[in-house]
Amino acid sequence: MAQGDIETYYEDGSWKNKREGSDHAFGAGYGTKDEAAAVGREAAQADKVEHVIKNQDGQIGSKSSYGNDPRNVPG
Repeated sequence: MAQGDIETYYEDGSWKNKREGSDHAFGAGYGTKDEAAAVGREAAQADKVEHVIKNQDGQIGSKSSYGNDPRNVPG
């Protein structure tokens, strides 16, 4: 992940968000993955960065990019 990208992840019984490069979660711990993902998505859209949502086991479940996508990329 690039510096500043947002990661939604599960830790210590709750869902959290953090920016890549930071050791600390922002916002409160969330009771559901959907709640945390919504907050993470808003932050990623505002900052025009990638949002990575991990499953409870730590595997990447999905990625969304909200900026800096090159145009006219083949494929």
